[in-house]
Amino acid sequence: MSPFKGQTGLKRILNASGYSLDGLRAAFVGEAAFRQLVLLNVVLIPLSFFLNVSRVEQALLIAVCLLALIVELLNSAVEAAIDRISLELHPLSKNAKDMGSAAQLVALTMIALVWGVILL
Repeated sequence: MSPFKGQTGLKRILNASGYSLDGLRAAFVGEAAFRQLVLLNVVLIPLSFFLNVSRVEQALLIAVCLLALIVELLNSAVEAAIDRISLELHPLSKNAKDMGSAAQLVALTMIALVWGVILL
């Protein structure tokens, strides 16, 4: 067991919420790509409420936007962990960062495809 896993109940939930907010703040302040995705979400999610689509389609439009934010958070976390280990250029570090970037490309492609299929 980890010594960092000592909290239970409401205290654990409050701590976890604080850590999550810290992570969102760090991503917003330190990651331009995250800020750009937030802006995209600020435009697309409200737009989805004005489109003549079913509730399921609207849920899909919103879900793919939020998924891209999740992928960017995970990509940024991988990059931070790799940089924490070493700033030295290494093929495995490059692979890890490139795979995170590829995951984000897939997420952005999903936004384009889902919005395109639903709207066209």
